[in-house]
Amino acid sequence: MDKTELIDSIREINKTAKREFLAEFSEADLNDYLEHLMEREPEALAPCA
Repeated sequence: MDKTELIDSIREINKTAKREFLAEFSEADLNDYLEHLMEREPEALAPCA
């Protein structure tokens, strides 16, 4: 994923995260954060039934 896709994915889980704030971080940092969110919020990734 590129930086924009990472930010979009993060914001789908963490709706309070501001795009401008996230843009200050590197792709590696954003990827680490997204992985962290996915571990903590697995239901956010589950398809809606």
